[in-house]
Amino acid sequence: MTHCCSQPPLATSSSEAHFHFLVNVEQAGCRLDQFLVRLIPDTSRSVLSDAIRCGTILVNDCLKKNSYCLKAGECVAGFLPTPPAMALLPEDIPLDILFEDSNLLVLSKPPGLVVHPGSGNHAGTLVNGLLYHCQSIINVGDDLLRPGIVHRLDKDTSGLMVVAKDERTHRCLVDAFKNRMVEKRYLALLKGYLERKTGRIVAPIGRHSVHRQKMTIREDGRYAVTTWKVLQEFSRGFSLVQLQIETGRTHQIRVHMASLGHPVAGDQLYYIGPKNRMFPRQLLHSSQLGFTHPVTGEPLLFTAPLWADFSCIIDQFSAETVLDEQGRL
Repeated sequence: MTHCCSQPPLATSSSEAHFHFLVNVEQAGCRLDQFLVRLIPDTSRSVLSDAIRCGTILVNDCLKKNSYCLKAGECVAGFLPTPPAMALLPEDIPLDILFEDSNLLVLSKPPGLVVHPGSGNHAGTLVNGLLYHCQSIINVGDDLLRPGIVHRLDKDTSGLMVVAKDERTHRCLVDAFKNRMVEKRYLALLKGYLERKTGRIVAPIGRHSVHRQKMTIREDGRYAVTTWKVLQEFSRGFSLVQLQIETGRTHQIRVHMASLGHPVAGDQLYYIGPKNRMFPRQLLHSSQLGFTHPVTGEPLLFTAPLWADFSCIIDQFSAETVLDEQGRL
């Protein structure tokens, strides 16, 4: 095969799976990367883009950019590099799975469980448990350390998560979260009594300029919206609140509520003042998750009860609460 590009394609091996596609009239004008995403839906965008850049995918024997606009009659051919050997080890970690089919699963994550390996957490994560349960997810998604993961919860936040079991489902769910087509509701125990029992905060969130492990509200941050509804107020000076996030920024609820002067109880990062030892963790729980099934089109809505440590504190506070004749504390 003769190449008219300045760089030859990478060497291949006999184990690689080759392909070639002819561009028809309807496909003319499509970007090369988007063309391949449609024709090879079980492979992630990043893998396809990397293959184009590395020269393992050519157009009429020539190296092209991801943004190249295809012409009718051109031939797109090449191969996808073999994925690297699995670096993650499956671990027999109990999973509270609420729903599962061949495309996805929904689970309730316990507090204290890190979602995926990272700095200081190389094993014992949710991903390790998922690989033990369904090893085929190892190649799902763009991040080798986060296979199947569509969205995340903080280590000490409990509750609902959806995990994709194939590439097409992963892509659809990621797009659904990005386009705000997923209903996400949380329960939180907040410090103090909110002046308004329902409300909405719109405040951009970005990385703290000094404390890099923290997020903060800043003008150049990313658009973030949280709504709240007070469900119950306790005599100890705390409120049980239902929150709905229209966006999904890192630490969004924790940052927004702390900015209003009502941080999440037990939050070690955003709670300013004496720590209350009765709170084992930040009392934040992903209680409802609703979305459309990417394959069947069925609307799905899941509810997860409070984790036992959170529930026990609510029960204790409820037993201590005394209301006056008007139903106020």
